[in-house]
Amino acid sequence: MGGRPMFILSEDSQRTHGRDAQSSNIAAGKAVSEAVRTTLGPRGMDKMLVSDDGDVVITNDGATILNSMDIEHPAAQMIVEVSQTQEDEVGDGTTTASVLAGELLAKAENLLEQDVHATTIVEGYARARDIALEAIDDLSLDADIDDEILKQVAESSMTGKGTGDIRTERLAEVVVDAVRHVEGDEKVERDDIRVHTQVGSSSSATELIEGIVTDAEPAHKNMPRSVEDATVLATDGTFSVRETEIDAEYSVDNVDQLTAAMDAEDNQLRELADAIADAGVDVIFSHSSIDDRTASYLAKHGILAFEDVDDDLTSAIAQATGGKRTGKPDDVDEDELGHADSIRVEKYGDEGLAFVEGGAAAKSVTLFVRGGTEHVVDELERALNDALDVVSAAVDTGSVVPGAGASEINIAGRVRDEAAGVEGRQQLAIEAFADAVEVLPRTLAENTGMDPIDALVDLRAANDDEAGRAGIISSGETGEIADPVEEGVIDPAAVKREAVESATEAATMIARIDDVIAAK
Repeated sequence: MGGRPMFILSEDSQRTHGRDAQSSNIAAGKAVSEAVRTTLGPRGMDKMLVSDDGDVVITNDGATILNSMDIEHPAAQMIVEVSQTQEDEVGDGTTTASVLAGELLAKAENLLEQDVHATTIVEGYARARDIALEAIDDLSLDADIDDEILKQVAESSMTGKGTGDIRTERLAEVVVDAVRHVEGDEKVERDDIRVHTQVGSSSSATELIEGIVTDAEPAHKNMPRSVEDATVLATDGTFSVRETEIDAEYSVDNVDQLTAAMDAEDNQLRELADAIADAGVDVIFSHSSIDDRTASYLAKHGILAFEDVDDDLTSAIAQATGGKRTGKPDDVDEDELGHADSIRVEKYGDEGLAFVEGGAAAKSVTLFVRGGTEHVVDELERALNDALDVVSAAVDTGSVVPGAGASEINIAGRVRDEAAGVEGRQQLAIEAFADAVEVLPRTLAENTGMDPIDALVDLRAANDDEAGRAGIISSGETGEIADPVEEGVIDPAAVKREAVESATEAATMIARIDDVIAAK
């Protein structure tokens, strides 16, 4: 080449490689993890998220916080993906997974500085992960997953999540009732549980509706506001004058011709309403708009109709009531009609809500969530969705473990014990994994006001005793060391498994990167 330099990348490209690339990626991952670390546990702090247009969200939900952050660094985005995966798979433990991933990266950085190769760290972490998963299986409680256990799972998930000083016993009962209602032979049909929020009352007014709640008001003021033993039509058909398939113009020479044309339209709409009434329909949920004249004729028949219903909701109502969605409202078969025990419209301030209860399919349910302010109901909605997910996971897997950091301290102990039998530098990575897992109970202790070092020492001692089991239990202004099972702090094993797997995967992926090439 004659000694001349060869340019492979464009001038706008930037490249970072070697230890600099590893340090940059690990620092970004740790920064994201630290952003949610103080929210961990029942005494975790909240974050205020303010958007560019001034919208404010107050939450301590890890997934919500991370998804709201404007993150550009690709390695940091991987930590966000960890929380999103955790949210999608089991619905809870997003902060746990993010904090664990960040701590695994911190320990990996220390090993890299000691000249431990990234491949050795990855292999050690993978081996430690398998040991941790086996430990989780062994920690599963030997107990039937009855309603009392499920209530404890729900309460453990909700405590500290936007519920403030609200007693969670009532909310936990509602969550368990909802999950039991949609429980099938093989698994819980989680999609059949909806959450609808409404500002204007305390959270104690939250109730389970055996059916669907939707923002809807009657299409005409003369329509009934309540229908019992209702025959339901869910449709996306047309409730206006039919349009011709070709463009046509009509010449009107006098008033009589205009009157005749208008009468013909009215007759068409009246016949449509008559056909629907003759089919025995009591209530209509229409995805399309309903012509005012058609609505008037339907009202004369005593039919309650809702227009411009959301597409997904129209299908959901058809399924919940045991009917079928149809495109021809004036020509329906009996098997296309659904049934509901009652459909009523109630006013909440300026908003109208429709309650569809006791559908023929009898599986869809709605948690009707109340709260004093918009911020309260939004956070309650997030907390209840998490609780629904973890209770569903507990029912599906039939496996729960002690919470409050007890499982993590036992996992760390098992991994550390197994590390002693591993030769070579892999042992360092396995021990580092154990130290990383212990960041979770240490953070719980710190967030409850305890001394984290003393708490960790006490936890190790309590769990080393034969049949010992101890965690960080929030008590009054601070925390204490106690048996989480006796205190009713229980988590689904699936949450722990997913957190360990997703955090390890993200940390090892980031640790293996030694070259970053950025180009416009």
